[in-house]
Amino acid sequence: FQIKKEEKKSRDKEEQENTIKLYNTLLNSLSHELRTPISTIISSVDTLKENATTLSISNQDEILDQIDIAAIRLNRQVENLLNMSRLESGTLKLNIEWIDINDLIFSTIQKLKPYSQRHTIHYESQSNFPLCKLDAGIIEQVLYNILFNSIQYTPPNSIITIDTIIDKEILTIHVTDNGNGIPENLISKIFDKFYRLPNSKTGGTGLGLSIAKGFVEAHRGNLSVMNISPKGLKFSIELPIEISYINNLKNE
Repeated sequence: FQIKKEEKKSRDKEEQENTIKLYNTLLNSLSHELRTPISTIISSVDTLKENATTLSISNQDEILDQIDIAAIRLNRQVENLLNMSRLESGTLKLNIEWIDINDLIFSTIQKLKPYSQRHTIHYESQSNFPLCKLDAGIIEQVLYNILFNSIQYTPPNSIITIDTIIDKEILTIHVTDNGNGIPENLISKIFDKFYRLPNSKTGGTGLGLSIAKGFVEAHRGNLSVMNISPKGLKFSIELPIEISYINNLKNE
């Protein structure tokens, strides 16, 4: 009995240490990810106020672009925190509707343009592709988080390719890059909350891929990742769906 009591005490202590470590990781990540864009916005607004009559139009546009990018970054982190909260509390409700996958993918690529200027994101529109019943906003967020991760962790001038396949009412979206991949022993951790690869560049809270996996699983689907040859990483989103080839449903 004494041995079991000691074992339980040891486990409780380990769990407490892990909780503290996770809490500190979150605080450290948030302090950087929230403070940095806020500082950018404040300093940029101050610059515009103090130099309103002397700044050239091009300089004003450049500062406004910085504010825009910082605001998007700040909004992304707040959305990630809210989404993680929805997943963990079980309050996530799907809004299933007919959507055009081509439109969804091109919309996501467009939203990533401020970050993807030194990368190529390639997607060929699928003609005669059926409409699919999914939650458009959530699946767009899944794709956004995966593509953003690929942009962040591949070298400049890398190519990111998106492919879509439907087979037996399973929609599969592949996101493949020609970056350096990740060590095989770390693949199982890539979807863990707050996990970031060793020696990663600064920035990021390690929530994006965890949220993407949770959103896919909320659709009763699966999100996986693997290294590919000769180099690169491949994410696979698999979603069970209803399909329709009646294209005019979009206009009803």
